[in-house]
Amino acid sequence: MARRGVVGVSPADPASVDSATIDPATFDPETQRFSDWCRERVGSDWTAATEHRFTERLHADTLDDAAFRRYLVQDRAFLADLVGTFGHAVGEAPSMAAKGRLTDFLGVLTDDENDFFQRAFDALDVPESERADPPRAPVTRAFADLLARARQTGGYAATLAVLVPAEWVYLDWARAGESRPERWYLDEWVALHDTDAFADFVSWLRAEFDREAAVAAPARQRQCARLFGRTVELEVAFFEAALAPDSEAVAALTGGGQRW
Repeated sequence: MARRGVVGVSPADPASVDSATIDPATFDPETQRFSDWCRERVGSDWTAATEHRFTERLHADTLDDAAFRRYLVQDRAFLADLVGTFGHAVGEAPSMAAKGRLTDFLGVLTDDENDFFQRAFDALDVPESERADPPRAPVTRAFADLLARARQTGGYAATLAVLVPAEWVYLDWARAGESRPERWYLDEWVALHDTDAFADFVSWLRAEFDREAAVAAPARQRQCARLFGRTVELEVAFFEAALAPDSEAVAALTGGGQRW
């Protein structure tokens, strides 16, 4: 899969996203949601993430178990970083209501989703060594680095700039399928991301991001848009790596495994 402007770029660098389409002067808070504006900036990358052949095969129940196993092992390894980022967002959130909403979602990640991982690992015969501390693939490291950069450099708005597309992509791909898989671990993975509760949370998360970013300085808006776009790129790479971990496309999307 050929991708624009990412070969040789460090994996977490939001500047890898084409900056030609990121001009905060084109954002009108009176008529646009900032999250929609960011999604428009990523163009076809959004479709590449939400209609990826990995998720299409998952919905159709034609996804190879080996690919799903690779995906789950890396996604579970990434979960600790995601939980840490949501925890950081709790600390940065401007109100007790927002802190409570984020804390509730942390409970979903550490309870329902973590329980699914353990049962799926049993079904797929994943050894304990791969469950507890597997070697992280380049794309997993890139995602963790991106989360760290957002936490360290941009406050609440920048943290949301990564969390919003990460969750929104999953809502969209889960709801895109016309059928549900027969294998229980595939079906349940779709079901976890195709609920009204999850849709409500993504809607709320977007509203938080919209509010924070709409009043931010242009430089911060540009940073948020780049973080948003880089997150979508890495979602594509994550799916691609599950199918073809050594492919040139994955190397291009993750900058060849270099660290920023």
